[in-house]
Amino acid sequence: MNKIEQLPNHVAIIMDGNGRWATTKNQPRLFGHSAGIDAVLRTLKYMTSIGIKYVTLYTFSTENWNRPSDEINGLFELLLSGFAEHAEKLNENNVRVLHTGRTDRLSAKVMDTIEKTKKMTENNTGCTLCLAIDYGGKQEITDAVKKIIAKGIPADQITEKTIEDNLYVPDMPPVDLVIRTAGEKRISNFLIWQSAYAEYYSTDTLWPDFDKKDIDKALEEYSMRTRKFGAVC
Repeated sequence: MNKIEQLPNHVAIIMDGNGRWATTKNQPRLFGHSAGIDAVLRTLKYMTSIGIKYVTLYTFSTENWNRPSDEINGLFELLLSGFAEHAEKLNENNVRVLHTGRTDRLSAKVMDTIEKTKKMTENNTGCTLCLAIDYGGKQEITDAVKKIIAKGIPADQITEKTIEDNLYVPDMPPVDLVIRTAGEKRISNFLIWQSAYAEYYSTDTLWPDFDKKDIDKALEEYSMRTRKFGAVC
């Protein structure tokens, strides 16, 4: 990679194309999701090595519950096996793991696995990996409003910081760069508060094929953009 003068602090990734990738190989969709886990590990390892501090992955959206039940069950089995196989390695590599999203619809087994991994890695100071599981941006803001009302905070005392303090992960920094694979160009209800001033990058690469050269292209384009906050002039 050429020297990048401006590295993003927080990269969020919408991982598209697992199913299409599997179809091109005449395999079931879960074969693509399994290959997608390998892409996650490659991406995290490389981004950590070059100094990116936060990576958030759109792992399972609130809309994904509309998929066939067999696919949903298979996705969560892959998620659990991924935690079992890689959690210790993430901890050894000083990666802190967080979860953002609803918790009431996830099984006790999934939540227990997430909480154990969060606890194991909570003191790590390297890259923070945030997994968006049962996540939707509108739902997050709605839940934040409900928390604020429940706390009895008067309307005239509510600020942007009040809302931020009541999001799923209050200490998450703003997203600098959103990457979406498989040629899609929608934000798809992902971190819509945190990504208000993020740069957006789309690549035709399907997620299981996403690798170092794709990351470099995204970072090089990011570094050439002039970052603006607030009103566009």
